[in-house]
Amino acid sequence: MKTIEIQNARARKPEWSMAEPVNFTLENDEHIAIVGQNGAGKTMLVDMITGRHPAFPGMVKYGFDTPYDNIKYISFRDTYGGDNDRTYFLQQRWNQMEIDEETPKVGSKLEEAYQLAGEDTPERRSLQQHIYQLFHLEDLLDKYIIQLSSGELRKFKLASSLFTDPHVLIMDNPFIGLDAQTRDQLKELLAVLSNERQLQIILVLAKSDEIPDFITHIVEVRDMRVLPKVTRATFLANRAPFPTMLLSEEKRQAISNLRHSRQAEDAKEVIRFNKVSIRYGSRTILKDLDWTVMRGEHWSLSGQNGSGKSTLLSLVCADNPQSYACDISLFGHKRGSGESIWDIKKHIGYVSPEMHRSYKQDIPAIRIVASGLKDSVGLYIKPNEKEYEICRWWMDIFGISHLADRTFLKMSSGEQRLILLARAFVKNPDLLILDEPLHGLDNYNRRLVKDIIEAFCQQPGKTLIFVTHYQKELPSVIDHSIFLERHKIE
Repeated sequence: MKTIEIQNARARKPEWSMAEPVNFTLENDEHIAIVGQNGAGKTMLVDMITGRHPAFPGMVKYGFDTPYDNIKYISFRDTYGGDNDRTYFLQQRWNQMEIDEETPKVGSKLEEAYQLAGEDTPERRSLQQHIYQLFHLEDLLDKYIIQLSSGELRKFKLASSLFTDPHVLIMDNPFIGLDAQTRDQLKELLAVLSNERQLQIILVLAKSDEIPDFITHIVEVRDMRVLPKVTRATFLANRAPFPTMLLSEEKRQAISNLRHSRQAEDAKEVIRFNKVSIRYGSRTILKDLDWTVMRGEHWSLSGQNGSGKSTLLSLVCADNPQSYACDISLFGHKRGSGESIWDIKKHIGYVSPEMHRSYKQDIPAIRIVASGLKDSVGLYIKPNEKEYEICRWWMDIFGISHLADRTFLKMSSGEQRLILLARAFVKNPDLLILDEPLHGLDNYNRRLVKDIIEAFCQQPGKTLIFVTHYQKELPSVIDHSIFLERHKIE
């Protein structure tokens, strides 16, 4: 018996169509990973499987009556804000003014998801508590959803979906944004659920090097074509080796030789935190933090989900209102001494999960990149031709020149991330802050972006802060590190 069978299927609307008719099957004892490069068509295949982009009648068949109740899909775009999150803006997470009595908390939303998912039984309550313990959600139940870190938000989404106990669970890049311990625990939980609860799992993975052991088969999508299904062992045995370097020597030299456009007065001290503390109610995020970053240093910033990494960076970038109440100096100037937010941002290139989540403007990619020259989310000042030339140059560096006229919301999440990375680099900033920059990128693009970062840091005086939960993602130029501990609720 086939759980899902797609035969020579074509989408009803031309804009949803793959390059050729789709063939795909999920047998009742299989767990599948869908893999492929960014923009290859992985999400298009999933949208056909779930019926979000329906095929012509009779081309998609299910081994159950109601696909809506039996297939649950957690997508990357949901984690960065779905259709009901259009009002999200970059500073919202840290702005207490945005919290009122109607702002939902994690506990109430999870209980609501649990109640909607089915009958309240001892078995389901046991599963709920097990998921809470697995993801350390007990400490988050009284936290406002708006304040969740990207990793915590992913845990919340995963927990909400696991409560529904579907027949088929499809997850888009479920491991990104999770710390190493949680990634391992999630893989173990999925293995247990797939074995004990008759749950079939389909994972959509940009990284083909993190395919869990319980996956039985692989379906690769390449150039908008769905390739034949193969066993996990066959795929791994024939997988192309990971590239060791992709950026050409010519482009590497061109980046290294860029002229400094807006040097921050050659300040030797780029960042200084003096006993910085951040609290939200009973929660201590940062406590008496002393941290100094000197010009030309390249830092890795790490810590468990919810330890305060993004909060720390929001203080540097002046996105957090509490930054003006703290003893912080940037480029030798004490925060609050008369500088505007734009005086701060003009020296900083920045990308983060929060920034990705806040970009809702469906404007051409080149205008998104150009907004980095104006330090805005969206483009409100028209660039001149010379500025557009710089944008095109950086888009070529990142291999996304062909996306220049495509609008942002029409791209895959990986393509969107590359656009935002080009935006961070476009003004050749003195301080480059990259918070989980390789989120959702395939093996090829992860290597390319690391090459670009390493070339950028060859310029004299360039300062880097790099956040990741994967040690092997760190560029070779890292020479300093800071690890944040998660504080207990008082």
